[in-house]
Amino acid sequence: MTTYAALLRGINVGGSRKLPMADLRTLLTGLGHDGVRTYLQSGQAVFASDHGDEESLAAELATAIEKRFGFTVDVIVRDHAYLRSIADNCPFPAAELEPKQLHVTYFSAPVDADRFAEIDRTAFLPEEFRLGDRALYLYAPNGLGRSKLAEILSRPRLNKGLIATSRNWNTVVKLVEMTGD
Repeated sequence: MTTYAALLRGINVGGSRKLPMADLRTLLTGLGHDGVRTYLQSGQAVFASDHGDEESLAAELATAIEKRFGFTVDVIVRDHAYLRSIADNCPFPAAELEPKQLHVTYFSAPVDADRFAEIDRTAFLPEEFRLGDRALYLYAPNGLGRSKLAEILSRPRLNKGLIATSRNWNTVVKLVEMTGD
């Protein structure tokens, strides 16, 4: 059995695309997964599975959500080793920062620096971003809600062809803990 985290994009935000976590747990259990747990209401679930891989598990869950709830949800599934490596390889001093200052955007596929080459990084200082393995780390000292760089990074043309979903550092760390249990 491998333990995974499912990251759902854009659910339970602003009163639309409601997906109660109890229903998500039931759905995942019904798909044959074990040890199903959720974290917060913003779309994180942890489960163990002995079938499939990250991509097939994400597709399976997305299809089941659409069938059960009638709307589409982008899903990224990652295993514990990957989540641990994202936390361990953070290019910013995470232990010295407030969790609201550091975010990770998980991507469905690898990204390279060329995708973000047009961004004048100096124009946004002290905000910064760095790329990782299918991830982007964002340091936003005033929080994500006030970040001009986050606004630029979330533009659809920069993320074209990808599923991209962001989590704050508290959630990054919690998912490592939950998948490592």
